[in-house]
Amino acid sequence: MELELIWKGFIIGIAVSVPLGPIGMLCIQRTVNKNWRSGMSSGLGAATSDTIYAIIAGFSMTMIIDFITAHSIYFEISGAIILILLGLHIFKSNPSQELQKFKKKGSTYLQDYLFTLLLTVSNPMAVFVFIAVFAGSGLALKLSAPIKSLMIITGVFGGASSWWFVLTGLVNLFRHKINLHMLWWANKIVGIMIIVFAVASFIYLRFD
Repeated sequence: MELELIWKGFIIGIAVSVPLGPIGMLCIQRTVNKNWRSGMSSGLGAATSDTIYAIIAGFSMTMIIDFITAHSIYFEISGAIILILLGLHIFKSNPSQELQKFKKKGSTYLQDYLFTLLLTVSNPMAVFVFIAVFAGSGLALKLSAPIKSLMIITGVFGGASSWWFVLTGLVNLFRHKINLHMLWWANKIVGIMIIVFAVASFIYLRFD
């Protein structure tokens, strides 16, 4: 029974992580511009955020969900602004300078993790994705059954982390074939895609 709950949580973790949004593009960009550890650290930040929202949705923390719903416009605006600024930063970044800076400063994997964690946490609308997923799967986290709830939460984090491990690992296999000119164009494309995603998501949420 415990293994089944972990497996169901694992599937949920993968399901919510697979859609390649701005966080996915950020992880790919960091893997290519820096290395696999940087991309994976970023992915773990996203996985941690997903787990936090899975806990909120799974336990049906009504007060938090009501607060997010009541102030959704502010969360949507701040989330869009943060993503647009991120897109502009990536668009304007110089891959040659980034590589030199990374080599001089050494490892900044904790910063990569924390930055992505804060970036994903700043979009609490994701909690509603987990509400829909939990409702569809028939799973629920219960304070009266802490062990079972822990199994599901462990599965969610494991599934999300596994997806980022696979994605950044695959990208890392080809990163050595990418030259600085290709990196320069990749930064432009990723930056524009994140900006377009931010604007389109905001418009969709406001006028749907």
